[in-house]
Amino acid sequence: MPIISATFVTSSPKHDLCPPATRPEFVFIGRSNVGKSSLINSLTWRKALAKISVKPGKTQLINYFSIESKDDEDKKKERFLVDLPGYGYAKVSQKSRMDWEDMITEYLLMRPNLVEIFVLIDCSIPPQDIDLWFIKRLLDNQKTCAIVFTKSDKVNQSTLHKNIKAFATALTDKITPFSLPTYFVTSTTKKFSTVKLLDAIHSMID
Repeated sequence: MPIISATFVTSSPKHDLCPPATRPEFVFIGRSNVGKSSLINSLTWRKALAKISVKPGKTQLINYFSIESKDDEDKKKERFLVDLPGYGYAKVSQKSRMDWEDMITEYLLMRPNLVEIFVLIDCSIPPQDIDLWFIKRLLDNQKTCAIVFTKSDKVNQSTLHKNIKAFATALTDKITPFSLPTYFVTSTTKKFSTVKLLDAIHSMID
């Protein structure tokens, strides 16, 4: 199901100012500098659709991207990809962190057309408590998620598998008795590493 159009729509400071809830939404969230913008660009095969910054904490609004594709019957499919502010960035004021947390929580709990939450995890490093904490918050609010491991190109295969296994173990031991949710392993330097993730998104659209 090739993408025929990918455009930036708007940035919103709160959930009730987001675009009308007329199409499915797939949201990406993770720690600051985990690679959300890079992932969106890779998914859409657009190098500069989402702005990439080397400065963590740059994303401060709810960013909307309109994606259109066609299925095998030439029927157009429309959806929004949504980039949320990263969590866990300390070099901002306490008020800014609280405002971001409120905005994120309201969006995730109140957006009626939200189909899937993709939590991005840097698999080039060991499990981070803040990622486990965020997933626990989702589960405590009866929200499910899928995991997207990013930056797989930063480590060799042995370390990659070790870190993913360690994350799954930490999640099971500290957060939930259930197994690791559906997950995807991606890299912005490997051209086809996002194909399975994009296929999964397509499959969730009627």
